[in-house]
Amino acid sequence: MLPDPVLSVDQLATIVDEAFPGSSGYVVENVTDAGVRIRLEVEERHGRPGGTISGPAVMGLADLTAWLSILSRIGPVVLAVTTSLHIDFLRKPSLSDLVASGELIKLGRRLAVVDVSVRSSGLDDLVAKALVTYSLPPRHED
Repeated sequence: MLPDPVLSVDQLATIVDEAFPGSSGYVVENVTDAGVRIRLEVEERHGRPGGTISGPAVMGLADLTAWLSILSRIGPVVLAVTTSLHIDFLRKPSLSDLVASGELIKLGRRLAVVDVSVRSSGLDDLVAKALVTYSLPPRHED
């Protein structure tokens, strides 16, 4: 069973702004029972030839969604780092906003695993599916 969220949408948005200054376009939409939902407001800079969104933009969204899913449960432990990110690109998204939903699968003492689903805004079909593992720094108990 997962712990209840300890950070709100606004607190997570502040963490993103402070950790990645100038990385506009990410909107923390919701903290759910399982993780978080993040929107990438797609701009021309996210595109690639063929009228689609670049792989690095989709991967960045998946990674950020996983990180914030974890932080929503453990607090502002910004030194949690990606150790593995596997992503399957399932279909070509149009140049429209992407929405990623993270589901925390495991939250251990040293590792956390998050399943991330990425969709084009307003559509049901998956654009990408990622499994992301994070290494968590040692926690100091009082």
